[in-house]
Amino acid sequence: MTLFPEMCERVLDESIIGRSREAELVEINCINIRDFSTDKHRRVDDTTYGGGTGMIMQCQPIFDCFTALTEKIGKRPHLIYMSPQGKTLSQSRVKELAKLDNIAILCGHYEGIDERVIEELVDEEISIGDYVLTGGELPALVLADSITRMLPGVLASDEAFEQESHYNSLLEYPQYTRPYEWHEKKVPDVLLTGHHANITKWRREQSIMRTLERRPEMLENAELDKKDKEFLKKLKSSE
Repeated sequence: MTLFPEMCERVLDESIIGRSREAELVEINCINIRDFSTDKHRRVDDTTYGGGTGMIMQCQPIFDCFTALTEKIGKRPHLIYMSPQGKTLSQSRVKELAKLDNIAILCGHYEGIDERVIEELVDEEISIGDYVLTGGELPALVLADSITRMLPGVLASDEAFEQESHYNSLLEYPQYTRPYEWHEKKVPDVLLTGHHANITKWRREQSIMRTLERRPEMLENAELDKKDKEFLKKLKSSE
């Protein structure tokens, strides 16, 4: 639900998400809130009560847009409002949202939207970080991308995302491709051995090391087995 559907469509038609839409693995519709304005100029905003700079999106166009969407689907979708006041998006929340059948994403603009429509319609507010953008379209695209790639059949295999950064509260291990040596830097020898167990062990340890160095707070929620914990203990003791 946006004031800029063409902007969103251009992004969603590309790459993996675009191919997933073509293959009907996911259905994503970009709905123009202006289409539901009762104003002859298709106006959807007005000045804020109490004074202040900027304009506020009105309740009526958003409410009617959501009502029409609900009628089209046949049941009420889970409505997310992209807002800097929401909870910061995490991979664990993405996994939960990917299990839902229908999600509606509301993109705010100007100085935000009338609080009453948030109170009446919105199920949750989500932020993609502690900063402010000109509108909710980019955050909504981030959310749509992160959820879509979790759906069955979108990626080549579950392994494609299960080993990525944040999936299990660990950062991803370093990765390399040809050539073997570049600017006097060589690919770690263990990756050339073909010994899968050793490669898996090296990658796991690298993930733990990188997480400890760069995002140590993530380790509190990481899925670590006994060997992982022993390795982490050694790392901490050597600091």
